[in-house]
Amino acid sequence: QYSPDSVPGADGQINPTEVTFPGCSCRSSSCELPKCPCLCRGHNYSSLCLAEQQEQPFSRPVFECNSLCCCGEGCHNRLVQRGLQLRLQVFRTQRKGWGVRALEPIPRGRFVCEYAGEVLGFAEAQRRIQAQTAQEPNYIIAVREHLHDGRVMETFVDPTRIGNVGRFLNHSCEPNLFMVPVRVDSMVPKLALFAAADISAGEELTYDYSGRFHNLPGASREHKPLEEENSLRKPCYCGSSTCASFLPWDSSLFSTP
Repeated sequence: QYSPDSVPGADGQINPTEVTFPGCSCRSSSCELPKCPCLCRGHNYSSLCLAEQQEQPFSRPVFECNSLCCCGEGCHNRLVQRGLQLRLQVFRTQRKGWGVRALEPIPRGRFVCEYAGEVLGFAEAQRRIQAQTAQEPNYIIAVREHLHDGRVMETFVDPTRIGNVGRFLNHSCEPNLFMVPVRVDSMVPKLALFAAADISAGEELTYDYSGRFHNLPGASREHKPLEEENSLRKPCYCGSSTCASFLPWDSSLFSTP
């Protein structure tokens, strides 16, 4: 079932459509710093692109204006919530199954699409992972945000049954997209994919499933798997010069408490 936005999972634990953030009282057509509290919360956009982050130990979060804000729909701080604006094509690759390519040039930093699906709690995400066979494709993504005080916020999204075009994006060890959690109405983030470089028309769109790309070393929970876990790993066919030979591996959803 196609859905442009993430939806509550079948476990009913998390509702990504719930509005819990207060809105700004900006009356202008487009919000500006330092008047807008939404913009003051974190990182901001420049035109239709994510502004370059300065070198620092942690990136700043992104908070868009939301449905309770007084600013107009044309506010420049409303980007990911507008959804897909580019022409993309799902196509059949030679070795990787389905993939997605751009049908128009995409400049670096431009928002491309969201990775949308059912937003699950940990228990349901783990149950679904463990119910899969080694031959089945896994679409569940586990995103972990490391806060400055040591806490880790986890988001699990599964587009297996309900999702959008992001479901068909392939992994690459040298990707041209990177993922950013973007918050609009609540702390449940939209998993937004932005262009990591200028992308040509016809080029396949990829991102790094492991979370290594654009992140500090050690931010990923990927590790060298045990010998018995190798049977669950899938080969990587990205073809890059730094290819790791296997798709990224995260054992946390496979392990039992």
